[in-house]
Amino acid sequence: MAIPRAAKTQRRTRIQEEKEEVILEAALEVFSVSGFRGTTIDQIAEAAGMSKPNLLYYFRTKEAIHRQLIDRVLSTWLEPLRAFDATGNPASEIRSYIRRKLEMARDFPRESRLFANEILQGAPHIEDELKGPLKDLVDEKADVIRAWSKAGKIRTCDPYHLIFSIWSTTQHYADFDVQVRAVLGHDQDGEGRFEDAARFLEGLFLEGLKV
Repeated sequence: MAIPRAAKTQRRTRIQEEKEEVILEAALEVFSVSGFRGTTIDQIAEAAGMSKPNLLYYFRTKEAIHRQLIDRVLSTWLEPLRAFDATGNPASEIRSYIRRKLEMARDFPRESRLFANEILQGAPHIEDELKGPLKDLVDEKADVIRAWSKAGKIRTCDPYHLIFSIWSTTQHYADFDVQVRAVLGHDQDGEGRFEDAARFLEGLFLEGLKV
């Protein structure tokens, strides 16, 4: 994880920690809209309500801010997959995973768009994580799904494409929120759309995996 510049020079005070969080919150807003390439330090400083030199005391570069945000997103985003329990009931585990991913799309839309922007640009800052820790985790959970299939608990399927499909269908509600709202209209524009999505996706995946 990227270490803020202030943390390298001395023990951080509560005020320094608060300032870093203000910067990260502002940067998340700007990055999620403009992407890494379209964002400047000046924009982040303005959004954070501080001068550029003051911001650079805490984070030396735009890359350092972006990397810390990406590290946080990866940790948060992969937690539901880590919780995928090989000893659990497959239907319950898959249902829980779908629900948790939709909850994250609802509660962390900017983080989802930040990650999507990074991937669309070729993942220049996190390629090692994608090919290393993320791949290792997905391989581990793919083995769990294969074991369920061999035990006759679910229909045989490609575990990687099952995971990819859950990712794409759930994160759609964050990454394409404007489109979803526009198509559903005002009558279905509230938080209930996530519950509707959860019921539909549960039926789609669980029915398709029935033996």
